[in-house]
Amino acid sequence: MTVRDISPLKIDLDYLQQVLWELLEIPSPSGRTDHIQQYVGERLSALGIPSTLTRRGALKAHLPGPRDTGADRALVVHTDTIGAMVKRLKENGRLEVRSVGTHSARFVEGAHVRIFTDDLDQVMTGQVLALKASGHRYNDGVDQQGVGWDQIEVRVDERVSDAAGLRALGVDVGDFVAMMPAAVFTPTGYLKSRHLDDKAGVAAVLTAFKALVDAGVTPGVTAHLLVTVTEEIGHGASHGLDPDVAEIVSVDAAVVGPGRQSREDAVTVAMSDEVGPFDYHLTRKLAEIAAAHDVNLVRDVFDYYRSDLAAAVEAGAHARVALLGVGVDATHGHERTHLEGLRHLTQLLCLYLQSDLVFPEWDAEPEGDLADFPSLSVQSADEDGPKAGPIGVD
Repeated sequence: MTVRDISPLKIDLDYLQQVLWELLEIPSPSGRTDHIQQYVGERLSALGIPSTLTRRGALKAHLPGPRDTGADRALVVHTDTIGAMVKRLKENGRLEVRSVGTHSARFVEGAHVRIFTDDLDQVMTGQVLALKASGHRYNDGVDQQGVGWDQIEVRVDERVSDAAGLRALGVDVGDFVAMMPAAVFTPTGYLKSRHLDDKAGVAAVLTAFKALVDAGVTPGVTAHLLVTVTEEIGHGASHGLDPDVAEIVSVDAAVVGPGRQSREDAVTVAMSDEVGPFDYHLTRKLAEIAAAHDVNLVRDVFDYYRSDLAAAVEAGAHARVALLGVGVDATHGHERTHLEGLRHLTQLLCLYLQSDLVFPEWDAEPEGDLADFPSLSVQSADEDGPKAGPIGVD
């Protein structure tokens, strides 16, 4: 089967938007993700796809392929988000917090938050403020204050004015603080919200699996899904991958910004991030599938970026790896993407899941003879032209 023989599937965009909206409304900073994993598991169950949970909270599921080939593929997404944690109860009745995940306090100022104490029936609200939050009090000092986590505090929406009052409310060091998403879906198709990284990716993957189930289509090879919960703190896919997985595609946010090709209305295949280049053959096969089916795809390179793939490879995953993402503007800040980009991403996932492995015979085993290894053509400096040879795509 060539990539042109694969059929595009009907994408349920209403389902995608509903799932994304519901995901965004579930707070899930790294370290406090039980609720959102239950939600994803329930969504999979509704599709007839069973799932299991690892000790560390990662969710695993799969759609079986037509036969046991000895080599499978996996899609990896993460439900955890950036957030904050209480570092100190201040004598003014407010909270000093530290970041969970890597993000700037610049984009946290003004955020409405939920504060989770050890009392599971109690959720408090609050707001992140700069230490100098009133122009009437500090005048130009408001503009002169620096940016940093030591320059902000959380004002709790309770009648409290000291640290003792906070303790009486049940607040303590180590409590999680989750920024509310403030999600808005515009009539022009834009989706504005905190935490589109990576809840937009989760919604796209669930919608792609739904498209295969609804159409009664069997994946080209067994397709695993790994939903991680610690990507934002650096070790999401370090466990949970099936040993038979030969290809891993992480679905995450693509960085829209100056000097980048990623766009909100397109899907991005990343060629490299700060850890290094992704698999040559797999990235180009994804691009070839997109070109054959009019999927709006761009290639990009990310300088300050690490995904689930880095954790997987560092933990010893023996697989080809690639990264797909919908373009997200202002990542880890005031994020925005577009429904058209999510549609293209979801369709590419559907097409990829129907395809065979890049090298179905070679990758069926974890290793083989060097003489049989699929390789690129090599052109010597004294040759007139390129040497013919396989590139490993259908």
